[in-house]
Amino acid sequence: MTPPTAFPWAIFLMGPTAAGKTELAVALARRLPCELISVDSALVYRGMDIGTAKPSPALLAEIPHHLIDILDPAVPYSTAQCRHDALAAMVDITARGRIPLLVGGTMLYFRGLQQGLATLPSANPAVRDALSAEAAVIGWSALHARLTALDPVTAAQIHPHDPQRIQRALEVHALTGRPLSALIAAAAAAPLPYRLLKFARAPHDRAVLHTRIAQRFHAMLADGLIDEVRSLLARGDLTPDLPALRCVGYRQVVEYLSGAIDHATLVERGIIASRQLAKRQLTWLRAEPDCHWLADEPEPLNAAMQLIEQTIINAPLPELR
Repeated sequence: MTPPTAFPWAIFLMGPTAAGKTELAVALARRLPCELISVDSALVYRGMDIGTAKPSPALLAEIPHHLIDILDPAVPYSTAQCRHDALAAMVDITARGRIPLLVGGTMLYFRGLQQGLATLPSANPAVRDALSAEAAVIGWSALHARLTALDPVTAAQIHPHDPQRIQRALEVHALTGRPLSALIAAAAAAPLPYRLLKFARAPHDRAVLHTRIAQRFHAMLADGLIDEVRSLLARGDLTPDLPALRCVGYRQVVEYLSGAIDHATLVERGIIASRQLAKRQLTWLRAEPDCHWLADEPEPLNAAMQLIEQTIINAPLPELR
């Protein structure tokens, strides 16, 4: 569904880790009447600066970013909470006559913003236990066949040997009497009240991205990432299973500090995990409709400015300064 033309504009700037999103967002903010909103599951946390590549205090003072340093690492953050917070920031920015520029790499948050979130029932232990007991007798394939009869749309998206997702879909149906696909479709029927210009920032050559990832992880270690994680753990109330400490880089340093791995393995695993994250982010981005890709060449700032001028501003570039 295309948003009505009366809706205001917002810009999405997405991309894999280490692709140069922040640099491009800052450059755009220096030229456009826009404000930045971070769409990142790690930048929301206070005290997690090095491993998240958080913008420096000087840069944040010059160009404020919404949704940075808003939570203690002990507090989980969800897609639903991000949608609530980001929408509130977007409305505030628009009300002041400016353009929201949302930048980050947490693709699930971007999807939640665009498609809405279904209100689903909480897990029900009794229903789950009953389904697990039944699966032990007849098998998950049989339960997948039942799901196909109840909710063919959802069943088509789930492998017959994926018990967790089969169980959840049948649980939702048992608790609500409605197919999971219908609940998700109902949420999507309420679109984001903005017209979107979407950019994906990523180099053409995957090897270039891998080099940047390795260089950045080495730089984080040199800047004191291990000490940052050590300080977080020294609080005593942060456990390794918290979402904050399971972020890429932090999880590997926690393993190192526990004595489970040596420093060389820390470096190796940190870089590999960052590459795997970038691969997942790129997979999401390739499925993103109506997205303009910005590589290293032509110059991404000029390419983005040209599209923004043509799509949103409709004024010569010199007037934007």
